[in-house]
Amino acid sequence: MNNKHPEIFIRHERNPLLTAVDWPYPVNSVFNPGATLLPDGTTLLLCRVEDRRGHSHLCAARSANGIDGWKIDAQPTLMPDPERFPEELWGIEDPRITFVSELNKYAVVYTAFTRDGPGVSLALTEDFHRFERYGLIMQPEDKDAVLLPHRIDGNWALIHRPVSSPGAHMWISYSHDLRQWGSHKLMLEARRGAWWDANKIGLSPPPIETEQGWLVIYHGVRQNAAGAIYRLGLALFDLHAPERCLKRGDEWIFGPEKLYERHGDVDNVVFPCGCILAPDCDTLRLYYGAADTSIALATGSIRSILEWLELHR
Repeated sequence: MNNKHPEIFIRHERNPLLTAVDWPYPVNSVFNPGATLLPDGTTLLLCRVEDRRGHSHLCAARSANGIDGWKIDAQPTLMPDPERFPEELWGIEDPRITFVSELNKYAVVYTAFTRDGPGVSLALTEDFHRFERYGLIMQPEDKDAVLLPHRIDGNWALIHRPVSSPGAHMWISYSHDLRQWGSHKLMLEARRGAWWDANKIGLSPPPIETEQGWLVIYHGVRQNAAGAIYRLGLALFDLHAPERCLKRGDEWIFGPEKLYERHGDVDNVVFPCGCILAPDCDTLRLYYGAADTSIALATGSIRSILEWLELHR
């Protein structure tokens, strides 16, 4: 009997790629990195770094091949600034990076954590050394957000995950200035009942623009007697009206299996905030947090992903 499911993403043999041991200053854990490819071909990961207070900041790690030889900033790259931005009182987390060609800047959308809960903040940068901070653009409780790389019908588009009763779903909102947001539309709803993605979902890495539509990798949270399990699924959205879902996979495609994914500060978690499309425009490198403790890599094919989605919707 063949009970083997198709492997959409293949884990790298050197996983985990980065842990707290690699850091040039004392930290508790590193995970959930945003990712981008710099103009010189360098892979940059903007990692969530948690200190022993439990507060997080962001720190950049760079690699020529995206696998090893990481050069990590000697000091935090982006620290919380609660005096200017009170919403960052308890740290900043889970960045997602989009290069916006119109601005010739990278948009870093991250979670700001304060007494009111998590909210969505935005910063722009040209070099990951200096940042123009916009502050809070979505009020708590909201997270798992990213800016699309270009305007839709003249407006910027932000995917995010507000929490409301009776669940947590993916929404998209629009803005003319990156500060005031409206035209909120439900994008993808968490399923109900026994599904792997019931009650709580959220965007994982930034959407990938393909000829067929915006390819979205999202996470679903399944609650059971032992706790929560974070797994990944797929959906495809219209290029011109990204709130319109064209296809949605019925099964999860990637979940915690390896020891470094199943055991850590938070067990049973695979959580990608960043991915990089290789120059061949097909190979996708998915960088993910494993058990809120380390950073790992899995590789897939856009062509194979779209074929799987066609068969499993």
